[in-house]
Amino acid sequence: MVKRRDPAAIAEEALGKKASATPKRVPFAFVLDELEALAPATRPMFGCTAVYVGPRIVLVLRDKQGSADDGVWIATTAEHHASLRKELPSMRSITVFGPGESGWQVIPAAAEGFEEEALRACEMVRRGDPRVGKIPKPKKKKPSGPA
Repeated sequence: MVKRRDPAAIAEEALGKKASATPKRVPFAFVLDELEALAPATRPMFGCTAVYVGPRIVLVLRDKQGSADDGVWIATTAEHHASLRKELPSMRSITVFGPGESGWQVIPAAAEGFEEEALRACEMVRRGDPRVGKIPKPKKKKPSGPA
């Protein structure tokens, strides 16, 4: 039997931080368990937990206690939505960015087959499915003082 490591400890180790006395709860931590072999890194993002494999952001874990966008967010592009929906039928665009189609898709936590579909998304990440994951745009550098 494989001993599961604490997701918060994995995240802190990946970021090179010391373990805190009160680690923040990672929502849907089973996702990190499923991706453990890929040594995922996590980072806070908009009050959620972003999951990176190498330089690619692949998923965001969100649980804001009852929001329609709670669940596992999938980093993808519009060209892949139809094919992903065949494998992840409850997947839809997130609404937090406003109406219309979003590159970000969500497997809603309230969906009947949430865990099964989230595990299927993890399998896609493990296989290196090119439909899942994006390399984030570089951050703009801030000016370093008065000109």
